[in-house]
Amino acid sequence: MSGNQDTQKSDNPDVSETGSDAGEPPNESQQADSTVAEGTKSDKQKIDILLKATGNAPIMKKKKWAVDPERKIGWITEFMKKYLKLDRSEYLFLYVNQSFAPAPDHIVKNLYDCYGTDGKLVLHYCKSQAWG
Repeated sequence: MSGNQDTQKSDNPDVSETGSDAGEPPNESQQADSTVAEGTKSDKQKIDILLKATGNAPIMKKKKWAVDPERKIGWITEFMKKYLKLDRSEYLFLYVNQSFAPAPDHIVKNLYDCYGTDGKLVLHYCKSQAWG
């Protein structure tokens, strides 16, 4: 049991990115360092998306989401349909700048680079066509 507690204590500093790896075998510390480095990179690379309901769309409780920049708009649409518990037959339209609907294969990073403001990409959503 004491060995298990020591492992937990040595793992906690890796997660919070503080402390040293002294006392751990090199293989475990290298794996932990690479995991922390990857976690840090992915956290910094995520893009904030603000989702705003329009028209007859149900309002989401959580409006701001951090999304992997390589995700496609189609993935966001499917995620939202599951989150809002919509039927597969129901449509969900996403709009950028209240003017155009991006294609499902558009990459989030590309839209953010072109239309992002104040560190986030604002997407309006509705269940029927609203703009464009």
